[in-house]
Amino acid sequence: MNIFRRLFKIGEAETNSAIDKMEDPIKMTEQGIRDMKLDLDKSLEALAQVKALAIRARNDQEEHQSKVDDYQNKAIIILKKAHAKDMDAAEADRLAQEALVQKEAAEQQVLRAREESVKFDNNVAQLQKSIQTIKANIGNWENELKTLKARVKVSNATKNLNKQMAELDSTGTVSMLERMKEKVAQEEALAEAYGDIADASKSIDEEIDKAADTSKSKAGDELEKLKQQLGMKNSKDE
Repeated sequence: MNIFRRLFKIGEAETNSAIDKMEDPIKMTEQGIRDMKLDLDKSLEALAQVKALAIRARNDQEEHQSKVDDYQNKAIIILKKAHAKDMDAAEADRLAQEALVQKEAAEQQVLRAREESVKFDNNVAQLQKSIQTIKANIGNWENELKTLKARVKVSNATKNLNKQMAELDSTGTVSMLERMKEKVAQEEALAEAYGDIADASKSIDEEIDKAADTSKSKAGDELEKLKQQLGMKNSKDE
């Protein structure tokens, strides 16, 4: 059957270069399943038609067998009438003989219908077997497709993760981190140096201000002037 050729093509496709692109086997498998479902529909339609022929053949067989029995009974009735003097013997023989001729023709039709019935029954059995095979293949390939799609998802996720890991420059990253650490250390040292300079400048200014502080001597002069105005003698003069 062409369905098995398609299955072979699907299996063959998985061994060629298309396997490198996981979407191709998936698309081919999906197409194969669609083809199998079309074959299944055609097989079901053919099965229905053959079953109809088989049913008709059985009906014809029964109909012709009924005619066989009917002509047999009519021939017997005619002969009995002739025997009972109810009809002319020669006429009875003629009609009985014609009934038997029709009976023989009906028997031939019975044999033909029986042969057709057997043939159609065999065809039905073969089609039913093919349909079961197609259904089983469809089920198997649908399960295979689910597994294949799951494998593609896992492989894509793994590939992307591995790609990211492969593109990660560990040496460059470590070097960058080292440069950042060095720069931070340098900035910290520089900040500390500026702090030391600021503290040193502040200490020198404080020492200068302290050495240049004349506030006490100036206050003493003002005190002496005030005492003189008040007519007080300086304690030093006494």
